[in-house]
Amino acid sequence: MEDSKIKRTALMSSYLRSHHSLHADPKIFDDFISSQLLTQEDQVAYEQSMVMALTAIDPERIALNLKREDSIAYMVQHYFPTSLFLSRARYAEDKLKDAINRGIKQYIILGAGMDTFAQRNPNLTEQLQIFEIDHPATQRFKRNRLKDLGLEQPDNLNFVPVDFTKDQLENVLLDASYDPTLPSFFSWLGVIHYLPRQDVFSTFRTIANIAPPGSSIIFDYWDLDAFDPEKAAKRVNIMQSILRQAGEPMLTGLDPQSVADELYKVGIDMQEHLSPMEIQSKYFEGRNDGYYAYEHAFFVHGRVK
Repeated sequence: MEDSKIKRTALMSSYLRSHHSLHADPKIFDDFISSQLLTQEDQVAYEQSMVMALTAIDPERIALNLKREDSIAYMVQHYFPTSLFLSRARYAEDKLKDAINRGIKQYIILGAGMDTFAQRNPNLTEQLQIFEIDHPATQRFKRNRLKDLGLEQPDNLNFVPVDFTKDQLENVLLDASYDPTLPSFFSWLGVIHYLPRQDVFSTFRTIANIAPPGSSIIFDYWDLDAFDPEKAAKRVNIMQSILRQAGEPMLTGLDPQSVADELYKVGIDMQEHLSPMEIQSKYFEGRNDGYYAYEHAFFVHGRVK
């Protein structure tokens, strides 16, 4: 994995979350640390890319001579998957708070990227061990960036580098002081659709094997229609095209009608299953800006049997 690709993918999410945190009211999810992760150079580059993208996607809107900041806001709210990033993070962390109140002691973030939960919640140092799982190069980039900002690594934060072409998740977690006897909370956001189907369910099976009964997992997935250009929403088709051009194509969708049975077979009971319509009602109803639930994206809360 190239460092340039890591920076592009990891920091784009930070940029979108940062834009929302700085400009939206009310906020769906307030990642107030994310803006610090962006250099001024990064900020300018992403904003320029937004304007250029809107020019290509919606020239009629550009012809209205919008202010630069309005063009950027329109792209962030209407075309990029910002609403998905915000709502799934809010959903996961709301469920995590409930789990902490029930006594959960370990939080495992699969594909953590530039997640800032540990930095935003210094009050949980004594209550919760946090394990960030990601590619070694991604973690190297993030740790260097945090060091440059003078943000110290909290005592309860464990960086666990994993190269899934070489390493087994179960082995690296156990080597990183993860305790398989303690009920845990797994968050797996924005990853499933990039993986082959067999790898998705292999990971679910690993979680069910390594975590004791009652442990939770939160994940999101795209339905099968998202992969059919005739059925997918416009902005989903656009995002699919952008990702293919960037060499990061989406690979796997799930069938909402069968996902509960498929999870059960690998040891996970579905507790909650939110459709885009339900996500809209939960997080976006009544907003007067451009944010609305991302089409074809579903959220799941499962528990290890």
